[in-house]
Amino acid sequence: MRLSRLLIATAVALSLASPLSAKTLRWASVGDALTLDPHAQNEGPTSAMAQHIYDPLIQRDPSLKKIPNLALSWKPIAPTVWEFKLRPGVTFSDGSPFTADDVVFSINRVLSPTSDFKTYLASVKEAKAIDPLTVHMVTDGPNPILPDQLTNIFIMSKAWCEKHNVAKPQSYKDKEETFAVRNAMGTGPFMVKQRDPDIKTVLVKNPAYWGKDEFKDYPDELVYTPIKEPATRVAALISGQLDFVLDVQLQDVARVKQTPGLKTLETAQIRSIFLGLDVGSPELKYSDVKGKNPFADKRVREAMYKAIDINAIKTKVMRNFSAPAGLITPKGVSGWTKELDARQPYDVAGAKKLMAEAGYGNGFRVTLDCPNDRYNNDEAICQAVVGMLAQIGIQIDLQARSKTLHFPKLQKKDSSFYLLGWGVPTLDSHYVFSFMYQTNDGKKNGAWNFTGYSDPKLDGLIGKMAQETDIEKRDGEIAEAWKIARDSSIYLPLHHQVIVWSMSDKVDTPIFATDSPNFRYAKMK
Repeated sequence: MRLSRLLIATAVALSLASPLSAKTLRWASVGDALTLDPHAQNEGPTSAMAQHIYDPLIQRDPSLKKIPNLALSWKPIAPTVWEFKLRPGVTFSDGSPFTADDVVFSINRVLSPTSDFKTYLASVKEAKAIDPLTVHMVTDGPNPILPDQLTNIFIMSKAWCEKHNVAKPQSYKDKEETFAVRNAMGTGPFMVKQRDPDIKTVLVKNPAYWGKDEFKDYPDELVYTPIKEPATRVAALISGQLDFVLDVQLQDVARVKQTPGLKTLETAQIRSIFLGLDVGSPELKYSDVKGKNPFADKRVREAMYKAIDINAIKTKVMRNFSAPAGLITPKGVSGWTKELDARQPYDVAGAKKLMAEAGYGNGFRVTLDCPNDRYNNDEAICQAVVGMLAQIGIQIDLQARSKTLHFPKLQKKDSSFYLLGWGVPTLDSHYVFSFMYQTNDGKKNGAWNFTGYSDPKLDGLIGKMAQETDIEKRDGEIAEAWKIARDSSIYLPLHHQVIVWSMSDKVDTPIFATDSPNFRYAKMK
Protein backbone atom coordinates (compact mmCIF):
# COMPACT_ATOMS: atom_id res chain seq x y z
CA MET A 1 0.00 0.00 0.00
CA ARG A 2 2.80 2.44 0.91
CA LEU A 3 4.59 1.63 -2.36
CA SER A 4 1.36 2.15 -4.29
CA ARG A 5 0.84 5.58 -2.72
CA LEU A 6 4.46 6.51 -3.44
CA LEU A 7 4.06 5.56 -7.09
CA ILE A 8 0.85 7.59 -7.36
CA ALA A 9 2.49 10.61 -5.74
CA THR A 10 5.50 10.33 -8.04
CA ALA A 11 3.31 10.08 -11.14
CA VAL A 12 1.26 13.09 -10.06
CA ALA A 13 4.38 15.13 -9.34
CA LEU A 14 5.74 14.36 -12.80
CA SER A 15 2.43 15.25 -14.45
CA LEU A 16 2.29 18.54 -12.53
CA ALA A 17 5.83 19.47 -13.51
CA SER A 18 5.68 22.27 -16.06
CA PRO A 19 7.84 25.22 -17.01
CA LEU A 20 5.93 27.99 -15.27
CA SER A 21 5.26 31.30 -16.93
CA ALA A 22 4.66 34.42 -14.87
CA LYS A 23 0.97 33.53 -14.70
CA THR A 24 0.51 29.77 -14.79
CA LEU A 25 -2.51 28.41 -12.93
CA ARG A 26 -2.15 24.71 -12.06
CA TRP A 27 -5.40 23.05 -11.14
CA ALA A 28 -6.98 19.65 -10.62
CA SER A 29 -10.17 17.74 -9.97
CA VAL A 30 -11.11 14.09 -9.72
CA GLY A 31 -11.97 13.47 -13.39
CA ASP A 32 -11.07 14.77 -16.81
CA ALA A 33 -13.21 16.27 -19.55
CA LEU A 34 -14.70 13.37 -21.47
CA THR A 35 -13.82 14.90 -24.84
CA LEU A 36 -12.78 18.21 -26.41
CA ASP A 37 -15.64 18.00 -28.92
CA PRO A 38 -17.93 20.70 -27.50
CA HIS A 39 -21.15 19.10 -28.77
CA ALA A 40 -20.51 15.43 -27.96
CA GLN A 41 -21.20 15.21 -24.21
CA ASN A 42 -23.53 17.37 -22.13
CA GLU A 43 -21.45 16.88 -18.98
CA GLY A 44 -20.33 19.60 -16.57
CA PRO A 45 -16.52 19.17 -16.51
CA THR A 46 -16.51 18.65 -20.28
CA SER A 47 -18.36 21.92 -20.89
CA ALA A 48 -16.18 23.63 -18.26
CA MET A 49 -13.09 22.72 -20.28
CA ALA A 50 -14.73 23.70 -23.57
CA GLN A 51 -15.67 27.20 -22.37
CA HIS A 52 -11.99 28.10 -22.10
CA ILE A 53 -11.44 27.32 -25.78
CA TYR A 54 -14.80 28.03 -27.38
CA ASP A 55 -17.37 30.78 -26.91
CA PRO A 56 -21.17 30.70 -26.89
CA LEU A 57 -23.28 33.48 -28.38
CA ILE A 58 -24.42 34.44 -24.87
CA GLN A 59 -22.59 33.65 -21.64
CA ARG A 60 -23.28 33.88 -17.92
CA ASP A 61 -21.25 36.08 -15.60
CA PRO A 62 -20.31 34.98 -12.06
CA SER A 63 -23.79 35.98 -10.81
CA LEU A 64 -25.23 33.79 -13.64
CA LYS A 65 -26.70 36.81 -15.39
CA LYS A 66 -26.81 36.55 -19.19
CA ILE A 67 -24.28 38.82 -20.89
CA PRO A 68 -23.08 39.24 -24.50
CA ASN A 69 -20.34 37.03 -25.87
CA LEU A 70 -20.16 36.32 -29.60
CA ALA A 71 -23.58 37.93 -29.92
CA LEU A 72 -23.74 41.57 -28.84
CA SER A 73 -27.54 41.67 -28.85
CA TRP A 74 -30.55 39.43 -29.38
CA LYS A 75 -34.28 40.00 -29.72
CA PRO A 76 -37.40 38.35 -31.14
CA ILE A 77 -38.39 40.02 -34.42
CA ALA A 78 -41.42 37.77 -35.03
CA PRO A 79 -43.28 35.20 -32.91
CA THR A 80 -41.02 32.42 -34.22
CA VAL A 81 -37.85 34.32 -35.15
CA TRP A 82 -34.98 35.49 -32.95
CA GLU A 83 -32.35 37.84 -34.35
CA PHE A 84 -28.75 37.83 -33.13
CA LYS A 85 -26.30 40.62 -33.92
CA LEU A 86 -22.75 39.29 -33.80
CA ARG A 87 -19.63 40.88 -32.38
CA PRO A 88 -17.49 42.39 -35.17
CA GLY A 89 -13.75 41.87 -35.50
CA VAL A 90 -13.67 38.44 -33.84
CA THR A 91 -11.24 35.84 -35.17
CA PHE A 92 -10.61 32.22 -34.37
CA SER A 93 -7.24 31.43 -32.81
CA ASP A 94 -5.80 30.61 -36.27
CA GLY A 95 -6.60 34.16 -37.40
CA SER A 96 -9.59 33.28 -39.60
CA PRO A 97 -12.63 35.57 -39.25
CA PHE A 98 -15.68 34.56 -37.24
CA THR A 99 -18.92 35.10 -39.19
CA ALA A 100 -22.60 34.19 -39.23
CA ASP A 101 -21.76 31.13 -41.35
CA ASP A 102 -19.90 29.64 -38.36
CA VAL A 103 -22.95 30.16 -36.17
CA VAL A 104 -25.30 28.52 -38.68
CA PHE A 105 -22.87 25.63 -39.09
CA SER A 106 -22.55 25.17 -35.30
CA ILE A 107 -26.32 25.22 -34.73
CA ASN A 108 -26.78 22.57 -37.40
CA ARG A 109 -23.96 20.54 -35.85
CA VAL A 110 -25.69 20.70 -32.46
CA LEU A 111 -28.87 19.36 -34.07
CA SER A 112 -27.02 16.34 -35.51
CA PRO A 113 -28.04 12.85 -34.27
CA THR A 114 -24.72 12.29 -32.45
CA SER A 115 -24.92 15.59 -30.54
CA ASP A 116 -25.70 15.39 -26.83
CA PHE A 117 -26.97 18.99 -26.94
CA LYS A 118 -29.76 18.62 -29.49
CA THR A 119 -32.44 18.72 -26.78
CA TYR A 120 -31.32 22.27 -25.95
CA LEU A 121 -32.28 23.43 -29.43
CA ALA A 122 -35.15 21.03 -30.17
CA SER A 123 -37.36 24.02 -31.08
CA VAL A 124 -34.98 25.38 -33.73
CA LYS A 125 -36.16 24.66 -37.27
CA GLU A 126 -33.55 26.71 -39.08
CA ALA A 127 -30.61 29.04 -38.55
CA LYS A 128 -30.01 31.57 -41.33
CA ALA A 129 -27.11 33.94 -42.03
CA ILE A 130 -28.73 37.23 -43.04
CA ASP A 131 -25.37 38.97 -43.44
CA PRO A 132 -21.87 38.28 -42.02
CA LEU A 133 -22.87 39.65 -38.60
CA THR A 134 -26.58 38.77 -38.38
CA VAL A 135 -28.21 35.41 -37.69
CA HIS A 136 -31.88 34.54 -37.55
CA MET A 137 -33.08 31.42 -35.73
CA VAL A 138 -36.50 30.18 -36.73
CA THR A 139 -38.33 28.07 -34.15
CA ASP A 140 -41.32 25.76 -34.52
CA GLY A 141 -43.31 28.02 -32.22
CA PRO A 142 -42.58 30.91 -29.87
CA ASN A 143 -39.55 30.13 -27.69
CA PRO A 144 -39.13 32.64 -24.84
CA ILE A 145 -36.07 30.87 -23.39
CA LEU A 146 -33.91 30.42 -26.51
CA PRO A 147 -31.25 32.89 -25.22
CA ASP A 148 -30.98 30.83 -22.00
CA GLN A 149 -30.61 27.64 -24.02
CA LEU A 150 -27.79 29.16 -26.07
CA THR A 151 -25.56 29.92 -23.06
CA ASN A 152 -24.07 26.42 -23.18
CA ILE A 153 -23.87 26.04 -26.98
CA PHE A 154 -20.32 26.62 -28.24
CA ILE A 155 -19.50 27.98 -31.68
CA MET A 156 -16.99 26.18 -33.89
CA SER A 157 -15.22 27.18 -37.11
CA LYS A 158 -16.99 25.75 -40.13
CA ALA A 159 -13.75 25.74 -42.14
CA TRP A 160 -11.77 23.98 -39.38
CA CYS A 161 -14.42 21.31 -38.89
CA GLU A 162 -14.72 20.61 -42.60
CA LYS A 163 -10.93 20.51 -43.02
CA HIS A 164 -10.60 17.91 -40.26
CA ASN A 165 -13.70 15.89 -41.17
CA VAL A 166 -15.58 16.70 -37.96
CA ALA A 167 -18.69 18.35 -39.38
CA LYS A 168 -20.71 16.01 -37.14
CA PRO A 169 -20.10 15.56 -33.38
CA GLN A 170 -18.26 12.56 -32.03
CA SER A 171 -20.50 9.62 -31.05
CA TYR A 172 -19.22 9.36 -27.51
CA LYS A 173 -21.31 6.39 -26.42
CA ASP A 174 -19.82 4.40 -29.33
CA LYS A 175 -16.27 5.46 -28.32
CA GLU A 176 -15.71 7.13 -31.69
CA GLU A 177 -12.33 8.82 -32.19
CA THR A 178 -12.27 11.99 -34.29
CA PHE A 179 -9.87 14.91 -34.69
CA ALA A 180 -12.11 17.06 -32.44
CA VAL A 181 -11.76 14.64 -29.52
CA ARG A 182 -8.17 15.71 -28.76
CA ASN A 183 -7.88 18.95 -30.74
CA ALA A 184 -9.77 22.22 -30.66
CA MET A 185 -9.80 25.65 -32.26
CA GLY A 186 -12.14 28.37 -31.09
CA THR A 187 -12.54 32.07 -30.34
CA GLY A 188 -12.13 31.69 -26.57
CA PRO A 189 -9.42 32.94 -24.19
CA PHE A 190 -7.20 29.85 -24.48
CA MET A 191 -5.77 27.46 -27.07
CA VAL A 192 -4.82 23.81 -26.66
CA LYS A 193 -1.08 23.28 -26.30
CA GLN A 194 -1.16 19.71 -24.96
CA ARG A 195 -3.94 17.18 -24.55
CA ASP A 196 -3.24 13.84 -22.89
CA PRO A 197 -6.65 12.54 -21.73
CA ASP A 198 -6.74 11.55 -18.06
CA ILE A 199 -3.11 12.72 -17.66
CA LYS A 200 -2.64 16.41 -18.43
CA THR A 201 -4.15 19.23 -20.47
CA VAL A 202 -2.26 22.48 -21.07
CA LEU A 203 -4.05 25.54 -22.40
CA VAL A 204 -2.19 28.74 -23.34
CA LYS A 205 -3.44 32.26 -23.85
CA ASN A 206 -5.05 32.97 -27.22
CA PRO A 207 -3.30 36.10 -28.55
CA ALA A 208 -6.22 36.71 -30.90
CA TYR A 209 -8.85 36.63 -28.13
CA TRP A 210 -11.46 39.33 -28.69
CA GLY A 211 -11.88 39.86 -24.92
CA LYS A 212 -8.25 40.52 -24.02
CA ASP A 213 -8.99 44.19 -23.27
CA GLU A 214 -11.93 43.30 -21.04
CA PHE A 215 -10.16 40.41 -19.30
CA LYS A 216 -6.66 41.86 -19.00
CA ASP A 217 -5.11 39.80 -16.25
CA TYR A 218 -6.27 36.24 -16.71
CA PRO A 219 -3.56 33.52 -16.58
CA ASP A 220 -1.14 32.99 -19.45
CA GLU A 221 -1.37 29.22 -19.03
CA LEU A 222 -3.69 26.65 -17.48
CA VAL A 223 -2.25 23.27 -16.53
CA TYR A 224 -4.98 20.79 -15.67
CA THR A 225 -4.24 17.42 -14.07
CA PRO A 226 -7.02 14.97 -13.18
CA ILE A 227 -6.15 13.32 -9.85
CA LYS A 228 -8.48 10.55 -8.73
CA GLU A 229 -6.98 10.05 -5.26
CA PRO A 230 -8.57 12.62 -2.85
CA ALA A 231 -5.56 12.56 -0.49
CA THR A 232 -3.19 13.23 -3.37
CA ARG A 233 -5.25 16.22 -4.55
CA VAL A 234 -5.22 17.91 -1.17
CA ALA A 235 -1.54 17.06 -0.57
CA ALA A 236 -0.60 18.64 -3.91
CA LEU A 237 -2.53 21.80 -2.98
CA ILE A 238 -0.99 22.05 0.48
CA SER A 239 2.53 21.41 -0.85
CA GLY A 240 2.16 24.14 -3.48
CA GLN A 241 2.19 21.82 -6.53
CA LEU A 242 -1.35 23.00 -7.32
CA ASP A 243 -2.93 26.45 -7.18
CA PHE A 244 -6.58 25.38 -7.35
CA VAL A 245 -8.57 22.22 -6.59
CA LEU A 246 -12.18 22.08 -7.68
CA ASP A 247 -13.21 19.25 -5.36
CA VAL A 248 -11.14 18.75 -2.25
CA GLN A 249 -12.72 15.87 -0.34
CA LEU A 250 -15.30 17.34 2.04
CA GLN A 251 -13.63 15.87 5.11
CA ASP A 252 -10.43 17.77 4.17
CA VAL A 253 -12.05 21.21 3.83
CA ALA A 254 -11.33 22.18 7.45
CA ARG A 255 -7.68 21.21 6.96
CA VAL A 256 -7.42 23.45 3.89
CA LYS A 257 -9.02 26.35 5.75
CA GLN A 258 -6.46 26.00 8.54
CA THR A 259 -3.45 25.93 6.19
CA PRO A 260 -1.64 29.26 5.81
CA GLY A 261 -1.63 30.47 2.22
CA LEU A 262 -4.81 28.61 1.26
CA LYS A 263 -8.47 29.63 1.14
CA THR A 264 -11.87 28.25 0.14
CA LEU A 265 -14.98 29.55 -1.58
CA GLU A 266 -18.37 27.92 -0.95
CA THR A 267 -21.84 28.19 -2.52
CA ALA A 268 -24.99 26.21 -3.16
CA GLN A 269 -24.63 24.57 -6.55
CA ILE A 270 -27.25 24.51 -9.28
CA ARG A 271 -27.15 20.70 -9.25
CA SER A 272 -29.20 17.93 -7.68
CA ILE A 273 -28.14 14.35 -6.94
CA PHE A 274 -30.70 11.55 -7.27
CA LEU A 275 -31.32 7.90 -8.11
CA GLY A 276 -32.93 6.86 -11.38
CA LEU A 277 -34.98 3.69 -11.85
CA ASP A 278 -35.94 1.71 -14.95
CA VAL A 279 -39.73 1.80 -14.63
CA GLY A 280 -40.51 1.01 -18.26
CA SER A 281 -38.98 -2.40 -18.97
CA PRO A 282 -41.23 -5.47 -18.56
CA GLU A 283 -38.36 -7.10 -16.64
CA LEU A 284 -35.30 -5.49 -15.08
CA LYS A 285 -32.08 -6.44 -16.83
CA TYR A 286 -30.06 -6.52 -13.60
CA SER A 287 -32.33 -8.07 -10.96
CA ASP A 288 -33.26 -11.48 -9.62
CA VAL A 289 -36.98 -10.76 -10.16
CA LYS A 290 -38.06 -12.53 -13.33
CA GLY A 291 -41.16 -11.94 -15.43
CA LYS A 292 -41.97 -8.55 -13.94
CA ASN A 293 -40.43 -5.23 -12.95
CA PRO A 294 -40.61 -4.28 -9.25
CA PHE A 295 -39.73 -0.66 -10.09
CA ALA A 296 -42.88 -0.42 -12.24
CA ASP A 297 -44.85 -0.54 -8.98
CA LYS A 298 -45.02 2.95 -7.50
CA ARG A 299 -45.30 1.47 -3.99
CA VAL A 300 -41.82 -0.01 -4.34
CA ARG A 301 -40.38 3.33 -5.49
CA GLU A 302 -42.06 5.15 -2.60
CA ALA A 303 -40.76 2.53 -0.17
CA MET A 304 -37.22 3.08 -1.41
CA TYR A 305 -37.63 6.85 -0.98
CA LYS A 306 -38.87 6.41 2.61
CA ALA A 307 -36.02 4.01 3.47
CA ILE A 308 -33.29 6.52 2.61
CA ASP A 309 -32.16 8.49 5.66
CA ILE A 310 -31.10 11.63 3.83
CA ASN A 311 -30.15 13.46 7.03
CA ALA A 312 -27.65 10.72 7.84
CA ILE A 313 -26.18 11.07 4.35
CA LYS A 314 -26.02 14.85 4.84
CA THR A 315 -24.18 14.71 8.16
CA LYS A 316 -22.03 11.57 7.81
CA VAL A 317 -21.27 11.37 4.09
CA MET A 318 -21.57 14.98 2.93
CA ARG A 319 -20.25 16.66 6.12
CA ASN A 320 -23.26 19.04 5.90
CA PHE A 321 -22.24 20.24 2.41
CA SER A 322 -25.66 19.34 0.97
CA ALA A 323 -29.34 20.25 1.25
CA PRO A 324 -31.92 17.41 1.40
CA ALA A 325 -34.09 17.41 -1.71
CA GLY A 326 -37.68 16.62 -2.61
CA LEU A 327 -37.18 17.62 -6.25
CA ILE A 328 -34.39 16.87 -8.70
CA THR A 329 -33.80 20.59 -9.23
CA PRO A 330 -32.58 23.21 -6.72
CA LYS A 331 -33.40 26.71 -5.65
CA GLY A 332 -32.40 29.22 -8.31
CA VAL A 333 -34.17 27.37 -11.12
CA SER A 334 -37.49 28.80 -12.32
CA GLY A 335 -40.33 26.63 -11.04
CA TRP A 336 -38.59 25.55 -7.83
CA THR A 337 -40.60 26.17 -4.68
CA LYS A 338 -39.89 25.38 -1.06
CA GLU A 339 -43.17 23.48 -0.83
CA LEU A 340 -42.42 21.22 -3.80
CA ASP A 341 -38.88 20.61 -2.55
CA ALA A 342 -40.03 19.56 0.93
CA ARG A 343 -38.84 16.04 1.59
CA GLN A 344 -41.12 13.27 2.93
CA PRO A 345 -39.97 11.84 6.27
CA TYR A 346 -37.63 8.90 6.71
CA ASP A 347 -39.91 5.97 7.62
CA VAL A 348 -38.53 2.42 7.53
CA ALA A 349 -41.70 0.89 9.02
CA GLY A 350 -43.84 2.60 6.40
CA ALA A 351 -41.42 1.50 3.69
CA LYS A 352 -41.64 -2.15 4.79
CA LYS A 353 -45.43 -1.94 4.73
CA LEU A 354 -45.40 -0.63 1.15
CA MET A 355 -43.00 -3.39 0.08
CA ALA A 356 -45.32 -6.03 1.55
CA GLU A 357 -48.37 -4.47 -0.11
CA ALA A 358 -46.55 -4.57 -3.45
CA GLY A 359 -45.74 -8.26 -3.00
CA TYR A 360 -42.06 -7.80 -2.21
CA GLY A 361 -42.11 -8.38 1.53
CA ASN A 362 -39.03 -10.58 1.18
CA GLY A 363 -37.29 -8.01 -0.98
CA PHE A 364 -35.24 -8.63 -4.12
CA ARG A 365 -31.75 -8.11 -5.54
CA VAL A 366 -30.78 -5.41 -8.04
CA THR A 367 -27.60 -3.75 -9.36
CA LEU A 368 -26.91 -0.07 -8.65
CA ASP A 369 -24.62 1.70 -11.13
CA CYS A 370 -22.65 4.55 -9.59
CA PRO A 371 -19.88 6.88 -10.76
CA ASN A 372 -16.85 7.19 -8.49
CA ASP A 373 -15.23 10.30 -9.96
CA ARG A 374 -18.00 12.72 -10.87
CA TYR A 375 -19.98 14.12 -7.91
CA ASN A 376 -19.02 14.98 -4.35
CA ASN A 377 -18.56 11.67 -2.49
CA ASP A 378 -20.60 9.86 -5.15
CA GLU A 379 -19.46 6.31 -4.33
CA ALA A 380 -19.85 6.94 -0.60
CA ILE A 381 -23.44 8.09 -1.21
CA CYS A 382 -24.16 4.86 -3.07
CA GLN A 383 -22.59 2.80 -0.31
CA ALA A 384 -24.85 4.51 2.24
CA VAL A 385 -27.91 3.83 0.07
CA VAL A 386 -26.95 0.14 -0.14
CA GLY A 387 -27.13 -0.18 3.64
CA MET A 388 -30.38 1.76 3.92
CA LEU A 389 -32.25 -0.22 1.27
CA ALA A 390 -31.08 -3.47 2.87
CA GLN A 391 -33.34 -2.56 5.81
CA ILE A 392 -36.38 -3.19 3.58
CA GLY A 393 -35.02 -6.32 1.93
CA ILE A 394 -33.56 -4.79 -1.23
CA GLN A 395 -30.10 -6.29 -1.68
CA ILE A 396 -27.85 -4.11 -3.83
CA ASP A 397 -24.96 -5.19 -6.02
CA LEU A 398 -23.02 -1.93 -6.19
CA GLN A 399 -21.06 -1.32 -9.38
CA ALA A 400 -18.96 1.83 -8.99
CA ARG A 401 -16.92 2.92 -11.99
CA SER A 402 -15.40 5.97 -13.67
CA LYS A 403 -17.75 8.42 -15.35
CA THR A 404 -16.05 7.53 -18.65
CA LEU A 405 -17.77 4.15 -18.33
CA HIS A 406 -20.82 5.16 -16.30
CA PHE A 407 -22.31 7.69 -18.71
CA PRO A 408 -22.00 5.57 -21.89
CA LYS A 409 -23.66 2.71 -19.99
CA LEU A 410 -26.61 4.95 -19.15
CA GLN A 411 -26.79 6.36 -22.67
CA LYS A 412 -27.04 2.82 -24.02
CA LYS A 413 -29.93 2.25 -21.56
CA ASP A 414 -27.93 -0.52 -19.95
CA SER A 415 -28.84 0.12 -16.32
CA SER A 416 -31.72 -0.82 -14.04
CA PHE A 417 -30.84 1.53 -11.18
CA TYR A 418 -28.31 4.38 -11.18
CA LEU A 419 -26.99 7.51 -9.51
CA LEU A 420 -27.02 10.74 -11.49
CA GLY A 421 -26.56 14.46 -10.89
CA TRP A 422 -28.21 17.14 -12.99
CA GLY A 423 -27.27 20.79 -13.28
CA VAL A 424 -29.43 23.41 -14.99
CA PRO A 425 -27.35 25.81 -17.11
CA THR A 426 -30.48 27.52 -18.47
CA LEU A 427 -31.80 28.11 -14.90
CA ASP A 428 -35.21 27.09 -16.25
CA SER A 429 -37.30 24.03 -15.33
CA HIS A 430 -37.98 23.26 -18.98
CA TYR A 431 -34.37 22.08 -19.26
CA VAL A 432 -34.92 19.47 -16.55
CA PHE A 433 -38.23 18.30 -18.02
CA SER A 434 -37.01 18.13 -21.61
CA PHE A 435 -33.95 16.04 -20.75
CA MET A 436 -35.11 14.00 -17.74
CA TYR A 437 -38.91 13.51 -17.98
CA GLN A 438 -40.00 13.99 -21.58
CA THR A 439 -40.56 10.76 -23.50
CA ASN A 440 -37.22 9.64 -24.92
CA ASP A 441 -37.88 9.53 -28.66
CA GLY A 442 -34.29 8.64 -29.57
CA LYS A 443 -34.01 11.94 -31.42
CA LYS A 444 -34.23 15.34 -29.75
CA ASN A 445 -36.46 14.78 -26.72
CA GLY A 446 -35.81 13.11 -23.38
CA ALA A 447 -32.16 12.47 -24.17
CA TRP A 448 -31.25 11.64 -20.53
CA ASN A 449 -34.54 9.97 -19.59
CA PHE A 450 -33.24 6.41 -19.21
CA THR A 451 -36.17 5.31 -17.04
CA GLY A 452 -38.61 4.29 -19.79
CA TYR A 453 -41.11 6.72 -18.24
CA SER A 454 -43.62 8.34 -20.60
CA ASP A 455 -46.62 10.48 -19.67
CA PRO A 456 -48.56 12.17 -22.53
CA LYS A 457 -50.00 14.78 -20.15
CA LEU A 458 -46.57 15.76 -18.90
CA ASP A 459 -45.19 15.76 -22.46
CA GLY A 460 -47.98 18.18 -23.39
CA LEU A 461 -47.12 20.53 -20.54
CA ILE A 462 -43.44 20.42 -21.49
CA GLY A 463 -44.39 21.41 -25.04
CA LYS A 464 -46.59 24.24 -23.79
CA MET A 465 -44.01 25.74 -21.43
CA ALA A 466 -41.46 25.74 -24.26
CA GLN A 467 -43.64 28.15 -26.24
CA GLU A 468 -45.65 30.09 -23.65
CA THR A 469 -44.75 33.79 -23.56
CA ASP A 470 -47.25 34.77 -20.84
CA ILE A 471 -45.06 34.49 -17.72
CA GLU A 472 -47.91 33.89 -15.27
CA LYS A 473 -49.47 31.21 -17.46
CA ARG A 474 -46.09 29.60 -18.03
CA ASP A 475 -45.37 29.51 -14.30
CA GLY A 476 -48.67 27.69 -13.82
CA GLU A 477 -47.73 25.10 -16.44
CA ILE A 478 -44.34 24.54 -14.78
CA ALA A 479 -45.96 24.14 -11.34
CA GLU A 480 -48.44 21.60 -12.68
CA ALA A 481 -45.65 19.71 -14.45
CA TRP A 482 -43.56 19.52 -11.26
CA LYS A 483 -46.48 18.07 -9.30
CA ILE A 484 -46.89 15.33 -11.90
CA ALA A 485 -43.14 14.70 -12.06
CA ARG A 486 -42.69 14.58 -8.29
CA ASP A 487 -45.68 12.27 -7.80
CA SER A 488 -44.37 9.88 -10.47
CA SER A 489 -41.40 8.96 -8.21
CA ILE A 490 -39.36 7.76 -11.20
CA TYR A 491 -36.40 9.49 -9.59
CA LEU A 492 -35.53 9.35 -5.90
CA PRO A 493 -34.18 12.81 -4.96
CA LEU A 494 -31.27 12.82 -2.54
CA HIS A 495 -29.80 16.29 -2.15
CA HIS A 496 -28.69 19.51 -3.76
CA GLN A 497 -24.91 19.88 -3.73
CA VAL A 498 -22.98 22.56 -1.90
CA ILE A 499 -19.62 23.09 -3.56
CA VAL A 500 -16.29 24.12 -2.08
CA TRP A 501 -13.44 25.44 -4.22
CA SER A 502 -10.01 25.34 -2.58
CA MET A 503 -7.05 27.40 -3.77
CA SER A 504 -3.89 29.28 -3.05
CA ASP A 505 -4.46 32.79 -1.75
CA LYS A 506 -2.52 34.05 -4.80
CA VAL A 507 -5.51 33.03 -6.95
CA ASP A 508 -8.34 35.53 -7.21
CA THR A 509 -11.38 34.02 -8.94
CA PRO A 510 -15.14 34.16 -8.40
CA ILE A 511 -17.03 30.96 -7.65
CA PHE A 512 -19.75 29.92 -10.09
CA ALA A 513 -22.84 28.12 -8.75
CA THR A 514 -22.60 25.95 -11.86
CA ASP A 515 -19.34 24.48 -10.45
CA SER A 516 -17.62 25.41 -13.71
CA PRO A 517 -14.53 27.56 -13.12
CA ASN A 518 -14.18 30.19 -15.80
CA PHE A 519 -10.59 31.31 -15.61
CA ARG A 520 -10.99 34.28 -17.93
CA TYR A 521 -12.27 35.88 -14.70
CA ALA A 522 -9.24 34.72 -12.70
CA LYS A 523 -6.20 36.73 -11.67
CA MET A 524 -2.87 35.51 -10.31
CA LYS A 525 -1.37 37.69 -7.59
